[in-house]
Amino acid sequence: MWLLIIAAALLLILLIFVGVVLFVAIKQSVTRPKNTTVDYDSLSEKHKLRYKVRQQNNQHLYDLDPEDLSLTDLMGNELRAWFVPVAESKTFVICVHGYKCNGPDECSHLLPFYNEKLKFNYLLPDHAAHGRSEGKHIGFGSYESENLLLWVKYLIDRFGNDIEIVLHGISMGATTVMLANDSNPPDQVKAIIEDCGFTSAEDILNNTMRNKIGIPCPHIAKAIILFCRLFWGYDMRKADCIARMKESKNPILFIHGTDDPTVPFAMGEKLYNACTTVEKDKLFVEGAIHAYCYYDAKDEYDKKVTDFLDKYLSVSLR
Repeated sequence: MWLLIIAAALLLILLIFVGVVLFVAIKQSVTRPKNTTVDYDSLSEKHKLRYKVRQQNNQHLYDLDPEDLSLTDLMGNELRAWFVPVAESKTFVICVHGYKCNGPDECSHLLPFYNEKLKFNYLLPDHAAHGRSEGKHIGFGSYESENLLLWVKYLIDRFGNDIEIVLHGISMGATTVMLANDSNPPDQVKAIIEDCGFTSAEDILNNTMRNKIGIPCPHIAKAIILFCRLFWGYDMRKADCIARMKESKNPILFIHGTDDPTVPFAMGEKLYNACTTVEKDKLFVEGAIHAYCYYDAKDEYDKKVTDFLDKYLSVSLR
């Protein structure tokens, strides 16, 4: 009798422990962060330098008085974006930010390159549950890619069927643009640039848990995905770039740093090797950490992107 009571008590403790772990994992990984303030003093010297550069880039964006756009996604969230036009240009880029970041912080460094040098109209959206956009839950590209296609449609409806669009994403934004490319995007989308994207939502959840806990936790990742599907109505199993790579429609430029601890370089190599149905190119920056390829190799990055896009757009970029 006592053995049964002890066994039941131990089982109850185990279930409570698993429930607490899962609750914390869900809260930390797929819910909107309540505090997005950067603790500058806690940053490494390398990250402090990038923070200062980001602040300068953001101010440059705001000094241009960008147009404030909005639309409503299929989940009822109001999505927001900044738009910087170029007179009479029919070429557009949508720059897509990463996990728990926002458009300006992640991508405003690309504004001078695309908007001022290449003369692209420049659209900078915030994902749902990020930045200025509404939303509570993060989909790791599963529904963010659907929202990205809403912005593509917005540009076509507003500026005409004769425009050309490039999708450029960083980190989760890179996974988002790859998944959009796997969803038969409109013909106006001409090329994809993915910078340090991950192979799948499950893979990156596993990697994040392993980095935090020190051991692999694949069942926690699967439980998070199941919870989101059952209770919040979106399926992160769709965020599988490797499985869907064969559905790619447009050429892809793969960019990754070889010392990336957040999205391991092996994921970048795996994505590149899995791409067999469309034209592709790569830029692997030696020694670069996560989302630092542009900061560590700007000239090489600019040239690679220019040469890549020049092959697939009707306008000359040289």
